[in-house]
This record gives sequence, C-alpha cells and structure tokens, in this order.
Amino acid sequence: MLHRIWLGFFLIAFVAALWQWLGMGDSGVFQRMVESTFSMSKLTVELAIGLIGTLAFWLGMMKLAAASGLVDTLARLLGPVFTRLMPEVPPRHPAIGSMTMNLSANLLGLDNAATPLGLKAMQDLQTLNPDKHTASNAQILFLVLNTSSVTLFPITVFLYRAQQGATDPTAVFIPILIATSCSTLAGLLLTCWVQRISLLQRTLLLWFGGGISLLLAFIGYFATLSVDELQRQSALVGNLTLFSAIILFLLLAHRKQVNVYDTFIEGAKQGFETAIMIIPYLLAMLVAIGVLRESGALEGFIWLLREGVALFGLDTRFADALPTAIMKPLSGSGARAMMLETMNTHGVDSFAAQVASIMQASTETTFYVLAVYFGAVGIRHSRHALWCGLGADLAGIVAAIVCGYWFFG
Repeated sequence: MLHRIWLGFFLIAFVAALWQWLGMGDSGVFQRMVESTFSMSKLTVELAIGLIGTLAFWLGMMKLAAASGLVDTLARLLGPVFTRLMPEVPPRHPAIGSMTMNLSANLLGLDNAATPLGLKAMQDLQTLNPDKHTASNAQILFLVLNTSSVTLFPITVFLYRAQQGATDPTAVFIPILIATSCSTLAGLLLTCWVQRISLLQRTLLLWFGGGISLLLAFIGYFATLSVDELQRQSALVGNLTLFSAIILFLLLAHRKQVNVYDTFIEGAKQGFETAIMIIPYLLAMLVAIGVLRESGALEGFIWLLREGVALFGLDTRFADALPTAIMKPLSGSGARAMMLETMNTHGVDSFAAQVASIMQASTETTFYVLAVYFGAVGIRHSRHALWCGLGADLAGIVAAIVCGYWFFG
C-alpha cells in the first residue's frame, strides 16, 4: 500500500504542475519541483546526521536500563495491559519496557528522547516479528499510539504564540489536550477494531480509567497557570524527569555490578547503524512530500474543500487553518511554517490562528514517523499502519476544529 501512495504523490504532483503551467501560466513550477528534490535530499542527510548523536546516547542508556533490570520491572508492571493490546508480545518482554519509556517521553513532550526510545521499542518488537519485511500487529499499534500520543506540554506552540504577540499564549492549552486525547483514542479504537482486539476487558478499563482521571487532574492544574509559570514548570518537570531517569539507569546498573561505561558504549554503537539505515526510507518520503508541496496540489485540495463546505451553507472560517492540518502529517517544519503564516496573515488571536495552533499540537508527522520507525527495522509492507495513523490525525483535526468553535468561535 505504501508504494502506491508514494507513486501517487509523484503522479498527483505532475498533474498539478501541468495545470499550473498550462492553465495558470506558471512556467517555473517544474523548476521549483526539481529544486525541491535536491533540497529534500540534503535535508534527509542533515536529519540523519542530527539523529546519530541522540540515537547513540539514548540507545546506550537503554542498554544500561536493560542491564539494570529496570526494563524487566516495567515489563512486569505494564505487562497485563500490553499483552491484552498486543497478544503476540509475551509478558515481561523487553519491548514492553521500551514502549513504556517512549510513550512516557512523548507524554512529557521530550521529542529528542522519544525518537531513539521509539526506535529501540520497534527493534525489540521486530525480534518477535515472523515476517521481517511486513509490519506485525504489535508494531502497527505501537506506531499509531506513538504518532497520536497525548502531549501534556505543547510548549513550542505557546512560545510561537507569545512571539507573535498573543493576548494569552496559553489560551489554546485545554483545546490542545482535548484534541490530542481524541486523536489518541481514535487511533487506539481504529487499530483495535482492525485487529479485532476487544477493549472491554477489566484490566484495560481500569488502566484507561486511571489514565483519563490523571490526565484530567493535570489539565485542571496546568490550566490555572500563567504562560511563564506553565513554561517554567513544564520545563522543570520534563527535564528533571529525563535527567533523573539517566541517573536511575546508571545507579541501578552499577548496583548490579554492571560495567556502566562499556555497556553504554556497546549500546551507543547501534545509534550510528540505525541512523544510516533509515536514510533511504526517509529520503523517499521527504522528496515525494517536497515535490507534492511545490506542485500546488495541496493548495488546490484546500480550495476544493472550502468550496465544498460553502455549498452546504456551513461556516468556512476553519478552512484558513487547513494548510497546517494538511501539511502536518507530511512535514513538521512545513506545518509550523503554515501555522506562522496563518498567524501573520489573519492575526495571532484570530479564529484561524487559534485553530491552526490546536491542529499543530494535536496531530503528528505520520509519514515521517512511519518512514523512520519502519525503515529502522527494514519493514517494507506497512499493512494498515498508515491508514490507522491518518485516521488518528483526522480525528485530531476534526477535534481541533470543534474545540476551536467551542472555545473561540
């Protein structure tokens, strides 16, 4: 399925470029598309090189966590949940600990740590995969949860809004948490429905009920803070948690008489190999996305959607925020640029800018994550992973629009 979508990106881009040239008189469209292949190729290498150090460090830390027995402890604690969601994963398997650390890092907004931890989890799941070139059910569910994970601290969006002069930069905090929670729930429900996994199990209901209660408590507390205090506390909680985990890994491994230095080096060596392995997969996806963006196809799609909504007599103000929504599954930097453009064009406190901010923080770069995570373990057939991930993104976008009208409309 993924190879058809990749081919479709190029074909749609070519047709859109022909229209731009023959119908709109834009003879420079093909030059921009060719230039995008070079710029995206350069960006691919820059991203991979940038990942090497981070991957090496955190894979080294994960090696220490495994040697210390911490991963086994997490696996025992969360085994009842993951074994029901992923029946093919045995209780106490190292993948459970890796997935727990990744999802926790995502929850705290620690992107630099989340990616290498996620790659480690995907590699652990690959050891259980009977078909090494086809994604297993467990890998697909983990990928969808990863791309739709709730983030408690969407600080980047607050900072951009503050820089643009927003009256209340954190006004979108509660809407973001609601929208990203809807995205996570939709991704979980959709994937479990496809994989025929029942969520009406006592253990799952207890865990999910506790998690939702804790999330509501966080929302209630952080909603009372000013932007400066929220930024200070979120940075403190996130960074303190992260560095405390590093110290914990080291001390527990040392207590078990593990040679912490040699063990770290052994794990860190895998970082370079993983970063190099993902380059072809990342290159293929980024070049296709760059060509599609330069062809004008995305702008044409947004125009058609706006006109279709107008035909039914519905409010079309949200359409001004759609460039961010359309771009986010394809490119994080592109979506960020679209959000800032919306703020500059309509005003940072405008309805469109508020909705764009919610969309930016409640959806994920699904194509990028799929290319990196599956590329790291050599998976070529993604099965229903892409559609479930995009379904979660769609739920996040719809929830963002609804929350926009609810809070600001």
